[in-house]
Amino acid sequence: MTHRTTRLVTAVLAAAVAVVAAGCAQEQHAGHEGVEVSATEHNEADVEFASDMLQHHAQALSMVDLTLERSLRPEVSRVAEQVREAQAPEIQTFTGWLTEWDEEVPETMRDHANAGHGDDHGAGGVAESMEGMDTDMPGMMTAEDMTALETASDAEFEDLWLEMMIEHHEGAIEMAEGHQQEGRYAPAVELATDIAESQATEVETMSELLGG
Repeated sequence: MTHRTTRLVTAVLAAAVAVVAAGCAQEQHAGHEGVEVSATEHNEADVEFASDMLQHHAQALSMVDLTLERSLRPEVSRVAEQVREAQAPEIQTFTGWLTEWDEEVPETMRDHANAGHGDDHGAGGVAESMEGMDTDMPGMMTAEDMTALETASDAEFEDLWLEMMIEHHEGAIEMAEGHQQEGRYAPAVELATDIAESQATEVETMSELLGG
């Protein structure tokens, strides 16, 4: 083999290695369904995730609000506060993304970001604040569920709250895991991963508290 031929073979092999490496790098940045993740671009799944999870989180915070006037075990109160500390900032994040993408920010039962009634649910309680809300998302409570929680006796409230919040978290985990496979916007996919992991941990804690 001549020196020139050797150089040619070496160049071809190097090019082949570069193509394979590029393919592997692209695969590492792709979702489970082959959706290529981007630091700047988003798709319709990202919009749906932000819109739905914003409403889902808002209901969780309304459930946390209902614990404020109740006598709970300290461990349950800590879980409620963890939910507030995690999900309130995430609502702000979802709102920011939707605004940046020039998408509608949906109304929530807390009227977050686009109304202004704050936490005042009015004379009709939480059921009234859910009028027109989408309750088809996994884990979402109905108006009847929320009314049952709001009007539960002190003896019933804690267990009912834990049961409902576990179901609510499990729905959020389902939504987040779905987005890990379908989302394009890297920050949204990363947040979905965080939500799935952190809420799974909280479900384990709440299940132990419910069993205890």
